[in-house]
Amino acid sequence: MNKKTRPAYLGLMVGLTLIGLGLAYDKLWCDPRELLQEQADPQGLHRLSRDGVTVEFEARPLDGGELREGNFANIRFKVSDQTSGQPLSGMAPGAWLDPAQSAPPGDRQSSCKARVALFLKSSIGARPLLDLNSYFLLVLNKDASLTVIDPTVSVGGVTSTLARIDLPGRPMDWVATGDDRQVFVSMPERNQVAVIDTETFTRVATLEAGEQPLRVALQPDQRRLWVGNNSDDPAKGGVTVIDVPSRTMLKTFATGSGHHEIAFSSDSRYAFVSNRDAGTLSIIDIADMRLAKTLPVGPHPLSVAYSALSQAVYVADGKEGTVRVIDARSHQLRNTVKAEQGLGPMRFSEDGRYGIVLNTLENQALVIDASNDQLIHRLPVAAEPYQLTFTKGYAYVRGLASPKVSMINLASLGAGREPIIQGFEAGPAAPRQAGDLPLAQGLTVARDDNSVFVVNPVDNTTYFYAEGMNAPMSGYNNRGHQARAAIVVDRSLREIAPGVYGSTVKLPAAGTFDVAFLLNQPQIIHCFSTQVSAAPDAVKRKGVHAEFLGNEQPALQNTAYIARVRILGDDGEPRLGLRDLSLRYFLAPSSMPRSLPLQEMGDGVYQGSLQLAETGAWYLHVQSPTLGRKFAEENYTSLRVLPAAVPTASHVEPRSVR
Repeated sequence: MNKKTRPAYLGLMVGLTLIGLGLAYDKLWCDPRELLQEQADPQGLHRLSRDGVTVEFEARPLDGGELREGNFANIRFKVSDQTSGQPLSGMAPGAWLDPAQSAPPGDRQSSCKARVALFLKSSIGARPLLDLNSYFLLVLNKDASLTVIDPTVSVGGVTSTLARIDLPGRPMDWVATGDDRQVFVSMPERNQVAVIDTETFTRVATLEAGEQPLRVALQPDQRRLWVGNNSDDPAKGGVTVIDVPSRTMLKTFATGSGHHEIAFSSDSRYAFVSNRDAGTLSIIDIADMRLAKTLPVGPHPLSVAYSALSQAVYVADGKEGTVRVIDARSHQLRNTVKAEQGLGPMRFSEDGRYGIVLNTLENQALVIDASNDQLIHRLPVAAEPYQLTFTKGYAYVRGLASPKVSMINLASLGAGREPIIQGFEAGPAAPRQAGDLPLAQGLTVARDDNSVFVVNPVDNTTYFYAEGMNAPMSGYNNRGHQARAAIVVDRSLREIAPGVYGSTVKLPAAGTFDVAFLLNQPQIIHCFSTQVSAAPDAVKRKGVHAEFLGNEQPALQNTAYIARVRILGDDGEPRLGLRDLSLRYFLAPSSMPRSLPLQEMGDGVYQGSLQLAETGAWYLHVQSPTLGRKFAEENYTSLRVLPAAVPTASHVEPRSVR
């Protein structure tokens, strides 16, 4: 597989591999001595007890009622000790949802284990209908909207857009809570902050946030949102504090004029607010909600960063070319690091050891060692560096005047050492050419912490780069909007309570589904079952749409296959005479699509014959220039193809796709 087309989700899998799990394919079959005890109560709670562990599974609709296609549902697994009932924390299970496959009762778990092995061995192209170890990209647009992208289906030239979220005003900056459940988006034109619920990808609240709210930041304990107010009125310039649980404004501090950057002590005791035009740093006591101290920090402070290692605040002044180091406890100046004019954004590595401050005028990244507050490196980076983020192994620097992203190897840093600097091109043009860029970063760390997403606002594409590659592995176009920034919304199973692991998913189809569950220690692989109801016709019939016919069972590799689809109009009546209808199909996650013209059979039904040579999950999209791009984006289905060596009675004749 070409590295440029290799799917991004390979680099973002939950980290479970056959080697890491100690699984070998020939060991995945059921031991007849295994004792499986699975029970289901009338409310849909399923319980499995084995090897000293009890696993309880339930799928509950978010809005009550029944599980229904197109709606959101909470998936929960409770893992506890079989004898004592004590919850088992830190287990990191994996889970997948896929259409149930018919199998003799004694072979069901054998089939389940084999399928989990295929899901883990993603190189063969097999993927489930829903990966509960997945993630989404939330893209901040130039207009008043956000776009939700599912990277696992952004292949074959087909849009990966899952949802679009309209905002009251154009977004400037955003921040996600630590659990990725909420995102706060500043809208300076409206003097408001929008609250986005990432379980349903909807705007659930709009909060008043003072005059000209730009920068937003969450204190480490996630209890309060801090909003920088860039008001032209010095009496209104400062920060607004919002209580996160109640979504109410607590207080506004007039700290000084100009733009404001915000940092916090690691214990959420103090907030540090820079005031660009005033040339000061405001220190706010969070517990008492009072302004504790105001310090002069140079004529033009542009950034503020906190190091948990040194327990100090670092304020970079662009005009003076200095970094002042202020003790976070005593609030006294500890040191001044002298550099050159042009200093701007500054951040620290995760361990707090190395602070990197960018010099836009000199095209440099300066490295400060927090252990002694000394400047130890001046490193050449992408032209006009303006954005910076860290993974565990690297610092990534984005250049405003270059499409290049520079990578600084953190392990190579240190006094007297020669740092290793690498880089890659993230798109064809420099971000500067797009103009009108927000504060929100176009660089974001992927879920596995050894890869990043980079937004190129010029070609409207978000590129995925995995460490060790020479170039981005894939890119995601934001159709219909102009991308400016992106963050990752992690939907993998999280421990939401002791021993309880859960995720929220959007149910893609109706039918009976297997929910495959994987635990490493002890090794448990089991498929629970759940039923999803069909959406009402009133929900389904919106605009011209396609009804895929058939698809009750998987297809067989290298076997003739008839794809049939009925096209219905706004009124639910068959659409006749479509001469440009075609089927675009590709193996997920391949990016080599193929097209097949569909022939009209009567009564709005169109069909075509194809032969699928590779096993795995295939995506089938119906396209028609006459019906427009929106029709092509919304009308698709998936089809699993099994090896021809697994014959079943239902696979004797060619069949249809639903």
